[in-house]
Amino acid sequence: MRTTITMIGLGLIGGSLAKSLYASEDNYIIGCDINPKTLEFALMNEIIDEASSNVTEAAKKADFIILGTPITETLEFLDQLDNITFEQKVIVTDVSSVKKTVLDKANTLTNQNIRFIGGHPMAGSHKRGIKAAKAHLFENAIYVLSPAKNCPSSAAEALENLLTDTKSHIIKLKADEHDEMTGVISHFPHLIASALVRQAMKWGETYQFIPKLAAGGFRDVTRIASGNPELWQDIFYHNKEKMVRMIDDWTNEMASLKYMLQTDGKSELTAYLKQAKDFRDGLGTKEKGAFPAFYDLYVDIRDQTGAIASVANILAGEGISITNIRILEIREGITGVLRLSVSSKDEQIKSYQVLQQYGYDLMLEE
Repeated sequence: MRTTITMIGLGLIGGSLAKSLYASEDNYIIGCDINPKTLEFALMNEIIDEASSNVTEAAKKADFIILGTPITETLEFLDQLDNITFEQKVIVTDVSSVKKTVLDKANTLTNQNIRFIGGHPMAGSHKRGIKAAKAHLFENAIYVLSPAKNCPSSAAEALENLLTDTKSHIIKLKADEHDEMTGVISHFPHLIASALVRQAMKWGETYQFIPKLAAGGFRDVTRIASGNPELWQDIFYHNKEKMVRMIDDWTNEMASLKYMLQTDGKSELTAYLKQAKDFRDGLGTKEKGAFPAFYDLYVDIRDQTGAIASVANILAGEGISITNIRILEIREGITGVLRLSVSSKDEQIKSYQVLQQYGYDLMLEE
């Protein structure tokens, strides 16, 4: 008998999850979305088996319900699900990047047939909507699960088994731990990036050439400020206590830097920068831990047609899988830098040796 999964919300994350789970013949996917065109696209492109605009009816058919919606909408849907009369036990999960607010709501549910497990697949894209959905979006990504207080372990295990098709790395975290860690490495950096862009925008009123100069490193550092404003406002609002605390920490950090500069503390500033460099250079270098390691390789490439494809094809020919690829900087007619990530030290060294044979200028990140 096939497992019925009702996916509520078919945006980038919900659509990608549906597409990934659809690939298994053991699953039957019912898609729910307020946009009829989204449902039509999902059906035509074999992302879902069935489309529905009636959440209640679709939920009643489900073994699993996945809320692929923004946080505020997720809370509203939990209230709606709480009032549905289910004929069987149903496992409900979400994809929100803030967990405490959602778990607090889930812990108040009175429906005895709901088993709730908070979820956060830590992957995304600069694109939005069902048309950007990719079945492989979560491959090798961290997928956090946070079971509600009364959720039996068997329900969490069942969800883990279902998510096997995503090829993600599942870890379990308490909601508060999750929100603090994602606040540090994801939410707060987005605030800082937005503030840096706003600062440059204000200075642009004095120096009109700033937008032309703001390329390379500045664009790289502030890339995440291009995220969906409505979505990020929702994230900040539901994680606001931790955001306020981190702003206080950041203010103190900036005050320390300001003091070093004002007092000509050269040795103190050098030590400060070295400490930051050492910590940054050590990120992701261990094989074991909650978050998987990645090994980087920097390749100088010319700005010409097929330059990136040539590198990828050479490595593919050697059976080396690239887990991430990023152009750090490239301008017309000059050499740019391609950062490649692989999943092991051996693949990093092999990639270096292979590309070196083809005459590429390279650098390893130790």
